[in-house]
Amino acid sequence: MYPVYDVDAALLLSLTVAAKRRPAALDEIITALAMAQHGEIPAKSILVDAFAHMGVCGLITEAEGGYTLSATAQAMMAGQRAKDDSATRLAHLKQQLANFDPKGKHPSIQVTQEQLLAAIQSYKAAEHSHQVKNMLTDRPKAKSSWIPTKDLVQGKQHLSSKRRKP
Repeated sequence: MYPVYDVDAALLLSLTVAAKRRPAALDEIITALAMAQHGEIPAKSILVDAFAHMGVCGLITEAEGGYTLSATAQAMMAGQRAKDDSATRLAHLKQQLANFDPKGKHPSIQVTQEQLLAAIQSYKAAEHSHQVKNMLTDRPKAKSSWIPTKDLVQGKQHLSSKRRKP
């Protein structure tokens, strides 16, 4: 295969998230790419090259006006561990891409810099309106009001004033 770049692995990882149920539009891919790389978006020319390389290798296909992973790429992504963080997933995916041998001829994916510019601008506009921030934040954990009796007996927790007897 050709030399593997970081953006290739990040593009496949973001397509896995963005095109989970249906082919993803470019703005969805850019949002997922920014989430995978902690808010950083690669240059447009690098993304154009990455789409072209992944298309020629048969890992990305164009379908229904969007982009999705091919069956080969889906099989590659199925081997990822769910408990790994994104940096570990990217490193593992980059190693898989280095060992990948494309079979057959596949059409190149033609994405223009103007299309990417529009997608990046829509991402940045959504970021400023806090729509993307809501996706990036973790859900708060509900505080449990239940106190185990073992902790009460050992003196680790105190009863609240409502539960104390006079």
